[in-house]
Formats: sequence, structure tokens, C-alpha cells
Amino acid sequence: MKIVVCVKQVPDTKAGVKFKPDGTLDRNAMASIMNPDDKAGLEAALRIKDDMGADNVEITVVTMGLPKAEDVLREALAMGADKAVLVTDRRLGGADTWATSQTIAAAIRKLEYDLIITGRQAIDGDTAQVGPQISEHLDLPLISYAEELKIEGDSVVVKRQYDDRHHILKAKMPCLITALSELNEPRYMTPGGIFDAFEEEITVFDRDALDTLEDCNMGLKGSPTQIAKASDKVAKGAGEKVAPETASEAADYILAKLAEKFVI
Repeated sequence: MKIVVCVKQVPDTKAGVKFKPDGTLDRNAMASIMNPDDKAGLEAALRIKDDMGADNVEITVVTMGLPKAEDVLREALAMGADKAVLVTDRRLGGADTWATSQTIAAAIRKLEYDLIITGRQAIDGDTAQVGPQISEHLDLPLISYAEELKIEGDSVVVKRQYDDRHHILKAKMPCLITALSELNEPRYMTPGGIFDAFEEEITVFDRDALDTLEDCNMGLKGSPTQIAKASDKVAKGAGEKVAPETASEAADYILAKLAEKFVI
């Protein structure tokens, strides 16, 4: 079984974010981490490999980004992935979700796969669009918002988050799954895995290697989304203000709000 996991190197928002004059993120100027939803997707693939045996499952991680995105691929290799592909080229820079998904789909077409796993969304964009768009470009069934995942024969069975409930969906492979960070608790890299990862060769695809990608669908010029304004400061409203007369009334109000949001 061959699994492709799409991961993304995203800014560590705890360390702050910086923007270029054109409104896009200045990724070179920021500390980076592996996107949490993507990391859960990678862990899901690794658990399938654990269950089915290392000889029966091959995991390839794919990322698109600057050359320094190699770091997140080596982290994935140190966790247990088998191969890594870096899609990088200045001509691909500034891509929105449409151009990004077109580019990643073109890279995946060069690989063998039974199952593709992406994160639900990236913390630097929060659009949740790239995974579903990749499935459309590759003409694959899609199950999004996976909070549980298992393999049954030639199919994948997913418990999918849906509002305050869930769906149980089954799809025949090949298909694409988008994973929630709540799917699992990702494992740590092992010391041996770290040493091995830095000796592994990473396959690099530049724009010229992506023979199915059209120029009109790549990079900033191929991105229909135009950023009018970007800021790392988000204005927050005052919220709802109440003044209960007693502590009991205050407690009842809080409990009612928690119940309304399905927290309790």
C-alpha cells in the first residue's frame, strides 16, 4: 500500500508573523513548524504502517515551499516516513489555495498512491480548501474532517466530524482524506530516526518537472485570490456583556452558554 501525506511548513505563530509589501507572508523571516493537522495526518499513515507492517506500506511525504521546507520533510522522515518530495521554485511563489492545489496535484501525479492524506487546514491560512481542491484535480473521492480512520480491505473507513455529531463514511481507494489534529497524538522523532533522516535523499521537483501544471495556474500570477490588506493584529469585538444579580444566576447563564455550544 502506498500512502502520500501532504505536509506544510507553517509559521510558528507563537513567535509572531511578518508580511511582505504585497501582503503575502514573509516565510524566510519567521520560525516554522509542521502544520498540526498535517502532523496528525502523518501519524495516521504511520499507524497504518504499524498495523499492516513496514514491508506492506510505503509513506511518501510531499511539501511545497521554500528550500528550507526540507526541514519539515526531514522531521517526517525521522518520525517514520519512507520518502520525501520537496516542490520548490521561485516561479511557484505567492500561490493562493487554487495555485497551490494545482501545483501539489501535479506533483502527486508523478507518484504512485492508494491513499492521500492532507491536514484539514493550515494555521497560516485556515481556508480548509487545498485538500478538497487536490481531490478535485485528481478526480478522487474525498472524506474531510477525519477524527478516526481505519483500513478495511481496499477501502478506508472514516469517522467524520460534523457539527456536534459525526458521520461514518467508507470510500474505496484511491481516495483523499483530510485529517483533524484531534485524530491522534503524533509520535516523537527517535534519535536513530533523526540521524537516518539527515542521510536520506529528498526528491526535488521544480516547476519544469511538473509537466501537467499550466503556467496560468501557478504562483502569484495564477492565483485568483487578491489580498487587499494583511495584518497580524486582529480586532476583537466587545462581546456580549451581562450583569446577573446573583452568583447563582451567573452560574446558570454560563452553563446555558456552554450547553448551547455543545461544550457540555
